[in-house]
Amino acid sequence: MNIGLRDKRKTILLVDADPHARAIIRNALEAAGFSVGEAANSVEGVRTVSRIKPDAVLFDLMQDQDVGGISEASRLNGAGNHPPVYIVSTAVEALVGAVSLGELGVSGVFLKPVDVSIVVQTLKMRLEMDD
Repeated sequence: MNIGLRDKRKTILLVDADPHARAIIRNALEAAGFSVGEAANSVEGVRTVSRIKPDAVLFDLMQDQDVGGISEASRLNGAGNHPPVYIVSTAVEALVGAVSLGELGVSGVFLKPVDVSIVVQTLKMRLEMDD
């Protein structure tokens, strides 16, 4: 985790139970100039949002969760500075026919396995970062 350059870098929080998945995304984000915080679950994620005040959150929606799991991701918006929250998941079925993601405070969805270059590009555009 390299959170020391807060004024020069945008900070992304990764919330995912899989440390390997977090490492893949973290490495790509750090290589692109982001600072990265990590949390292994939504409870830890909410605490971490309050502590590090990230510019965006990537939240894994586990396959065994129902659509209510999305509300866990959107709760992160209420924990700090209201960062954009993106779902990163293989649980596509849980999202189909769900309430509008926008209503839940979710900015978008990345399907696993993620193309990290698309994640990086999306975050840079959303956070208005220069290449």
